[in-house]
Amino acid sequence: MKIGIEAQRIFRKNKHGMDYVVLQEIRQLQQMDTEHEFFVFVKPGEDRCVESTEHVHVVEVRCPSYPLWEQWALPRAARKAGVQLLHCTSNTAPIRCRIPLVLTLHDIIFLEPRDKQNHSLYQNMGWLYRRIVVPRILDKCKRIITVSNFELENIIGRLAIPRERMAMIYNGYNEWFRPVEDTAQIYKKYIGRPGYFFFLGNTDPKKNTERTLVAFSRYLEKSREKRSLLMADLDSNYLEDIIRRNGIDNIRDHLVMPGYIVNCDLPYVYCNAFAFLYTSLRESFGIPLLEAMACGTPVITSNTSSMPEIGGNDAILVNPESADEIAQMMLRLENDSAFREEKRRVGLQRAQLFSWKQTAQQLLRLYESLL
Repeated sequence: MKIGIEAQRIFRKNKHGMDYVVLQEIRQLQQMDTEHEFFVFVKPGEDRCVESTEHVHVVEVRCPSYPLWEQWALPRAARKAGVQLLHCTSNTAPIRCRIPLVLTLHDIIFLEPRDKQNHSLYQNMGWLYRRIVVPRILDKCKRIITVSNFELENIIGRLAIPRERMAMIYNGYNEWFRPVEDTAQIYKKYIGRPGYFFFLGNTDPKKNTERTLVAFSRYLEKSREKRSLLMADLDSNYLEDIIRRNGIDNIRDHLVMPGYIVNCDLPYVYCNAFAFLYTSLRESFGIPLLEAMACGTPVITSNTSSMPEIGGNDAILVNPESADEIAQMMLRLENDSAFREEKRRVGLQRAQLFSWKQTAQQLLRLYESLL
């Protein structure tokens, strides 16, 4: 079989969630003993993170914009390669394509009410593109994959897709996310000393950055330790608006924002953190939740959407809409060492249930069942 895999953005320097998912799936397929041929279609970029091997061929496709690349250049390149099945991995796919399609639909957030406070042009354009494209491609897909049981039921309920056309395949995490001794003190590239809270917030309202910062302010008011909060990749103007709107100037001296944290440094950042805050309002899976647990870092996460499913019944679950509840759990971790150690062990055990190898094996079985 000749199988095409869309991986448009994996060569870009600053990767995001869906980029990492398809990148790890490709790497696992390269390691598997299979008679099939895979053609991975990418847009040229500066981070050549995967190379062609005997049965996995990387095909660079040039086109100036994301929509044109996907709607015109991708199906043209796939036809030229002679693929029999084309897997589009990032929520959307070509509307006009004669090749049988498999779609990974990570979530349907684009169909849910839009937060009017989101002024990110990039995020708003992506939201609009998905609203236009996804309804037009669903009936053309031989199978639609999603990444959690929560999202599976959500998609079936909202889009009325027959269950037999759906598949659920969990994501995994990279093997270098484990408890590691930071002999080179790599974490110091981002923050001065260990024992901090770590939060991967951004301007997307679903990440719940504002309430998390309010919770941090309330934690500081009651804490004797007054730990720092390390945040990655947050716009400074957005931060200033939050501080001014909520009157939380007390967080300024305890907030560290180093910008983008490269993936290979993340294990050291997790391992030197006191706890990881994953307090999103809505996630379809939550790879950072897994990564932190695999590093043995206690995680405060939300009791909504997929997070209880991935974190497990014994995870530290809070109401993400309650800044007080988040702050109280931060204080409990600080003041109750036995509780913190128990949650550290729980996370380590839970993470062992997931792996990219399992993800790729299930994906290969799905391809074979369709062809």
